[in-house]
Amino acid sequence: MIEYIPGLAGVPATESSISSIDGKNGILAYRGYSIEDLVKNASFEEVSMLLLHGELPNQQETEEFRCLLQSHYRVKSNIRTMMWSLPPTGHPMNVLQMAIASMATFYPEAKAATPDSAVTQNALIHILSTTATLVSMWENIRNGYDPVPPDPSMGYAQNFLHMLCGKEPSDDIVKLFDACLILHAEHTINASTFSAMVTASTLTNPFAAMSAAVGTLAGPLHGGANEDVLNMLDEIGEAKNARAYIENRLKNKEVIWGMGHREYSVKDPRATILQKMIEEYVNKTGVTLSKRFETALEVERVCEELLSAKGVYPNVDFYSGILYAEILHLPTDQFTPIFAVARSAGWLAHWREQVSHNRIFRPTQIYTGADFRKYPSK
Repeated sequence: MIEYIPGLAGVPATESSISSIDGKNGILAYRGYSIEDLVKNASFEEVSMLLLHGELPNQQETEEFRCLLQSHYRVKSNIRTMMWSLPPTGHPMNVLQMAIASMATFYPEAKAATPDSAVTQNALIHILSTTATLVSMWENIRNGYDPVPPDPSMGYAQNFLHMLCGKEPSDDIVKLFDACLILHAEHTINASTFSAMVTASTLTNPFAAMSAAVGTLAGPLHGGANEDVLNMLDEIGEAKNARAYIENRLKNKEVIWGMGHREYSVKDPRATILQKMIEEYVNKTGVTLSKRFETALEVERVCEELLSAKGVYPNVDFYSGILYAEILHLPTDQFTPIFAVARSAGWLAHWREQVSHNRIFRPTQIYTGADFRKYPSK
């Protein structure tokens, strides 16, 4: 008798050397390096190289890689024209998925069968470089403006914010955003990464695999939860309302957005880092946040009291939305596309790993339908 495990929870689907999670102790590591060390010491470019190639680059290698990414910031005018033809109400994730898939037409020779060829490697770099450009292009186009052209003299995080917001960000903001990209770059075999791996296992082109991952990330149970956290905090209104709100949702068996994670039985280390970053930025700059942050702290306190015995603590979505909305002042429906920009580094690493020892995914099923029967005679 084959056991059915809904959602494949805890079922090993691959062997990987890219990242690891110790859920009991709240440890996330990329290639053996803790996320705390990487946020403190590395840039998104360095972390991308680590994920893609297995080792941290030296200073010269980092600079060469940064220049390589900068040379690929631009997007074909055909894609820009295609974006202008879309309704401005289109969700950024749907536009991003379409745009990434369309890029395969410009790189027909980028094949999984030849992952180390120059043209395929060039395509992978192009995906990593232009995902940020595509997200920022749509933000401008849907508001009726021509896209802000990328600046090849800027690093990845700085250029992304420059294109997205139309102005050069401060050093403090760039540092914050770069850390956010690092925190979201990889997280073992989650739904979107698994989607990329399954697609890659058919040996289709890397653009198709990345497009599949974006489509999977778009769901509210995956990448969209940080938007729901903000909506929840706005619904609560003030910190004093948090306990009654949480108790009522628990009574009705409703989700507490941003709380709990399949992998962690303690506080998500990324949530801890984000909370600290928000507090340090506020203390340094004196910026005044809305009631959301104070309310979030009280929601965490109440949930720790009521749910810690069940291993339910804040996950990364609980504080990332606050940082994006309150400090970076970004539109809420761009939170998940920003997640995709960062995670493209991890997806590409898994794409390479999958095709390097490929076997097409073909799980089985437990049939629950009718017994064998004959077509009725007329």
